[in-house]
Amino acid sequence: MHTISTTFDTMQVEMKQLPVLACCTPISSDLSEREAAELESLFGALADKHRVKIVSMLLKAGDDACCVCDFEPELGISQPTVSYHLKKLTDVGLLEREKRGTFAYYRIAAGATDRLRSLFA
Repeated sequence: MHTISTTFDTMQVEMKQLPVLACCTPISSDLSEREAAELESLFGALADKHRVKIVSMLLKAGDDACCVCDFEPELGISQPTVSYHLKKLTDVGLLEREKRGTFAYYRIAAGATDRLRSLFA
């Protein structure tokens, strides 16, 4: 009987020669219920493109606080919507809010980036 080599046969041979990669490393070998709940809250707060942009803007600002009005033009959303996103990030401890007269200013909370890093260590 005569066999015809197909592209699929060639691909199978090439695939067998690829190295086997180990699975990814878990976030933590002993993740407690509290740590899992904290990660869930943090990921939930960061699961929105506007909130990710807010965090990015504040990280770029360093120690400087930003007013709600600073976010509006960059995000292209209204002040009430910006305030909603800022509250979500503040509620999980990523941001600190400072009242100056009638305006609210936000910055990355002290230790927030270290806390995130430690969860992934």
